Amino acid sequence: MTETKRNLLVCSCEDTMPLDEAGIAKGCKSGKLSAFRHLCRAEIDLFRAEAAKGVPLTVACTQEAPVFMDAVEEVSPSLDIKFANIRENAGWSKDAKKAAPKMAALLAAAAEPLPDYPLVTLDSEGVVLVYGRDERAIEAAALLKDKLDVTVLLAKPGEIAPPRVSEFPVARGTIRNAKGHLGKFELTVDDFATPRPSSRDKLEWYVARNDTKSTCDLILDLSGGQPLFPAHDLRDGYLRADPNDPAAVMRAVMKAQDLVGTFDKPKYIRFDEQLCAHSRSKIVGCTRCLDLCPTGAITPGGNHVKIDEYICAGCGACAAVCPTGAASYALPAADALMRKLRTLLTTYRDAGGKDAVLLIHDAPHGDPMIDLLARHGDGLPANVLPVSVNEVTQVGIEAVTAAFAYGAVAMRFLLRAKPRHDVSGLAKTIALAETILTGLGFGAGRIATIETDDPDAMGETLRAIKNGTVIKEPASFQPVGVKRDVMRLSFRELHRVSPQPVDVIALPVGAPFGKIEINVEGCTLCLSCVSVCPTGALLDDPERPTLKFAEDACVQCGLCKATCPEKVISLTPQIDFRAATASARLLKEEEPFHCIQCSKPFGTKSTIERVTAKLEAKHWMYKGQAKRLEVLKMCDDCRVIAMTQDSFDPHAGPERANVRTTEDYLREREESERKS
Repeated sequence: MTETKRNLLVCSCEDTMPLDEAGIAKGCKSGKLSAFRHLCRAEIDLFRAEAAKGVPLTVACTQEAPVFMDAVEEVSPSLDIKFANIRENAGWSKDAKKAAPKMAALLAAAAEPLPDYPLVTLDSEGVVLVYGRDERAIEAAALLKDKLDVTVLLAKPGEIAPPRVSEFPVARGTIRNAKGHLGKFELTVDDFATPRPSSRDKLEWYVARNDTKSTCDLILDLSGGQPLFPAHDLRDGYLRADPNDPAAVMRAVMKAQDLVGTFDKPKYIRFDEQLCAHSRSKIVGCTRCLDLCPTGAITPGGNHVKIDEYICAGCGACAAVCPTGAASYALPAADALMRKLRTLLTTYRDAGGKDAVLLIHDAPHGDPMIDLLARHGDGLPANVLPVSVNEVTQVGIEAVTAAFAYGAVAMRFLLRAKPRHDVSGLAKTIALAETILTGLGFGAGRIATIETDDPDAMGETLRAIKNGTVIKEPASFQPVGVKRDVMRLSFRELHRVSPQPVDVIALPVGAPFGKIEINVEGCTLCLSCVSVCPTGALLDDPERPTLKFAEDACVQCGLCKATCPEKVISLTPQIDFRAATASARLLKEEEPFHCIQCSKPFGTKSTIERVTAKLEAKHWMYKGQAKRLEVLKMCDDCRVIAMTQDSFDPHAGPERANVRTTEDYLREREESERKS
């Protein structure tokens, strides 16, 4: 909850919803609460008077926000003003009389400051490629020619009538490969040919060629075939419409006309390559983000992945599953979202609310669903607190566990009946959270999705949620820091307030938490696992041959297992709530072997003895050669000295038999014939 003094202005919207002023004020204690009946019209002068005081305001109305902003410009242009929707989200409901705690929570959460996020600039000069199969592509191009630089590309066209006047280029070709984004598309075209200007009744083409390169700022795809990009509706500058749907084609044409100039889009993901656990020494470890990215914006890049900020559409799946925090969401950051959840749930509880259920939704889908349910149905239940995020898939395990630590009894993610892109990452987050919550005694079914486009079905599902385990003393921690830090904090607090605080919970395969085990007998303490561990979970000791493991740092990337030459490492996904405060666990330790010349420790005693025994028994260089065996028991420096002093030739070996040639064979055969 923000500490800044902020006055609250609530309105009954012409008495269409009840207002429990005392109940709302009980939760919102940061400033004065004033109630109105018709603030946006009949009482607009009262609003101006409040704004003129210069005290930050939270206004309980989003529909008439433009009216209030115009009024603010007249009296106090620099006023800090926030807007909250308590009408559709709370007041227009059959539970409206019980919704005061919810209204207080929504007002408080609306005032929670969100940090700025970086932007990415896209430049488009309006060069558009209209890709189609017939005259419909040419007709669409004719609508764009006055505003954009148009080229038409027809894939395997039939008979096309030649234009009376060539107002824009028309060519034949099939796009084999496409990459890029708004302002910078790169295409590879096969069967490319231009038309003969002498074409009479139909277009005739010059000789075609393959592997033709082309660039453009926009692509209007009216081919009716497979999209040129994965998650095509999320690719900026790529417009696709069914050529058999004239209305869809017209919408795409109108949108293309507006895509000229300079555009700013959020840089959704902050990426720190130093934290990435993708690969080490050309051995692949973590691929969680690569497996989930719907747009192909993430690609391997050596020891880490690369994220193309121009292609990224902001689904946030990579940040949600990234175990190290290398990829983190910026709209908002994980700690900012957790602070909003904290404000929402603590205010709801302070105002007397019980059994809080969080409804996580995105604005394009969730807001209309909630509005329709409020206007034409029973509205949201009084204990359901809606939380709008940029993308539902951005929510990670740290936010989920924090919400339950703050007192939520259930959480639901609102999805479209047919999601725009892959939600398997969210499904894994839910499965992981469900396992943890069940293990800590919160009960099953506390977290799930609602996949529907029907507002009534959404409402029925929310009202059917059974009350869960109520925490007597919910957490109130302030989440501050990077993702991995706030995740540790939320786990610790969830464990502290849980009904059954067990120490260890087994997790599904692929979970980003766990321990490793080694076969001690097979481990030679080569420490190759330590060298590839990207998080420092595996540790050595410069003073003696030792291998230690810090479970709190392990992200189960598997690099240690893949690198181990003896194949003695295994992964065990689990969460140990004691790991954050536990010291590194000793996996194996051996006595160092001391150089027989200078007593300097090097290697391990068991390794030197094993190697010496093997070579003495089997290798010609050391069989019966005591001096040579002694060299193996020396450190690097002493070994060089000994080899130099004794003129030791490591390549010297026993005499070999003479090579048998053809002449030898022929001579022996002649001698044998003479004797016979």
